[in-house]
Amino acid sequence: VVLDAGAESFATRGGDGPGTVRGLLGELGLAGDIVAPAAGSPAWVQEDDDHAFPLPAAGLLGIPTILDESLLPALGDAGLARARQDADLPSDHGAESETLGALVRARMGDRVVDALVAPVVRGVHSTTPDALPLDSASPRLRAEFLRTGSLAAAVAAIRSTSPAGSQVAGVRGGVFRLVDALTADAAANGADLTAGARVTAVTDDGIEVGGRRLRGIPILARPRRAPDPHRRITVVTLVVAAPGWRDAPRGTGVLVGPGARGVRARALTHLTAKWPWVREAMGDREAVRLSYDGSAAPDAAAAAVRDAETLLGAPVDALLDHTVRTWDRSGRAVSDDAALTVGEERAGTGLSAVVRQAEALATSLTVERASGHSSGERGRMEG
Repeated sequence: VVLDAGAESFATRGGDGPGTVRGLLGELGLAGDIVAPAAGSPAWVQEDDDHAFPLPAAGLLGIPTILDESLLPALGDAGLARARQDADLPSDHGAESETLGALVRARMGDRVVDALVAPVVRGVHSTTPDALPLDSASPRLRAEFLRTGSLAAAVAAIRSTSPAGSQVAGVRGGVFRLVDALTADAAANGADLTAGARVTAVTDDGIEVGGRRLRGIPILARPRRAPDPHRRITVVTLVVAAPGWRDAPRGTGVLVGPGARGVRARALTHLTAKWPWVREAMGDREAVRLSYDGSAAPDAAAAAVRDAETLLGAPVDALLDHTVRTWDRSGRAVSDDAALTVGEERAGTGLSAVVRQAEALATSLTVERASGHSSGERGRMEG
């Protein structure tokens, strides 16, 4: 069984139109292999060493839309009462917020941010809500808030226009199949591809990649990176014998809060609970993946087993297989000159953002070529 060591799902916002992951999968003949997570198994938050609770099912980045008693395990009486003030506050209260954390604190209070939003943002964006620009967190959230005058109503509006079912989907056999299919399609259409090679030099007349000098590519400006240019993340995937995990004691996985000091992982995804195709392929084995900040520790597999046992509340009988993969994620480009930069640096986190930005750029270049005006003439080429 082959499992993803990188992205194992993608956001379904935007449906299957141009610039969406679902649309791209359809173009590549993989539409029939798009799968939804198992129903009825929400993710949980491990807030501290002794307290865990399920995330609200109908929410966005941990922001709830239904402020009822089901949130008491997460928020407590005082936190829930404060969150409910969102409906009564002036409609423009918090409108000046620059970050996701600032807006949620203004509308629903600190407890919603700290208990619900922070673990999700840490797991998805590798940062904190108070450091995450609002428009990067959710491009539609500000506009919907200004339109509805309520944060809960804004999130509900965004959710209502998403495809029915889960806000994420996967690919039967692994999301990595998208890369393989895209590479094969590009090669079949005449692309000269160099895969898995690092860019070693950027000069005024071209770039050097994989030992090859590619000339004739004008480089008129270079993107400036944010102060934290590299966010290193290690993903440990475990295949184990653990009968106590069979009934998905923590749903599809666990996001770990900073108060859980007995756990080094920042998140756990229970793959055999989340994806029916993985369960079918694994039989009586269990598969999980845990993510960590920084480089892999010498005892990465053993530490992951200990963390998984703590988070899922049941022991591992045997470690059957594992992989450890460390990723260097680039920082965001902060220069508007980076017009032709593609990927996470420019688009933001997630396959959906990357595909949307890359396809928009490809369309722009195609139009320019057809019109006879090059990007170089606009002074906007990037390496």
